Amino acid sequence: MNIEVAGQNAFIVYFAEQASAAVSAQIQAAVRNIRAGMQDCLVDLVPSYASLLVIFDLDRCDSYSVRRQLRDALQQLDAADAAAGELVTLPVYYSSESGPDLEIVAERGGLSVDQVIEIHQQQEYRVYAIGFAPGFAYLGEVDERIAAPRLATPRQKVPRGAVAIADRQTAVYPAMSPGGWNLIGLCPTRMFNPERNFSMPVKVGDRVRFEAIGRDDFIAAGGEL
Repeated sequence: MNIEVAGQNAFIVYFAEQASAAVSAQIQAAVRNIRAGMQDCLVDLVPSYASLLVIFDLDRCDSYSVRRQLRDALQQLDAADAAAGELVTLPVYYSSESGPDLEIVAERGGLSVDQVIEIHQQQEYRVYAIGFAPGFAYLGEVDERIAAPRLATPRQKVPRGAVAIADRQTAVYPAMSPGGWNLIGLCPTRMFNPERNFSMPVKVGDRVRFEAIGRDDFIAAGGEL
């Protein structure tokens, strides 16, 4: 782990060169340790794929003391803590109706549609980062058998709740937007709702599993086709 200056009142901690479930868990554990040890100094913590941006208050602490506190927090990372993170289950209506690229993903991997659905459900995904749009959680890693490259020509409109795959990541679109990921289903769960106390059902470091539901259950849960 390397600590580097990222501005007058910020450091960035690099945990690895590439993202992985283990690295993401380690970042989440670091977030907890840093919050506990630097409550008075912190302005914000911004986790990403393999790094953590630490923004601090120069009126309350200096960069030397912050760097020292960061080192202490990172040295105290516990393997058990790093494996934590809430487990969130998201329902998905998988079908050619709700996932126009589902059959294409199956053909690319030499699989049946049912196999793609089963494989996508079997994996437990780590929330690597949240970006692109509020509530858009980048989840990894998808089983290589169903990994699929981004579309050559992105769609102008991807529906809210679209469950998608790009390379070895999967995600749920929180709102209608352009997008170039492969669509395999629809999720009725709102991934971003500013009217709720917790506007997103997941945060960086959480674990996500998908669970297949039928068309009627999808509509009953508030899904839209």
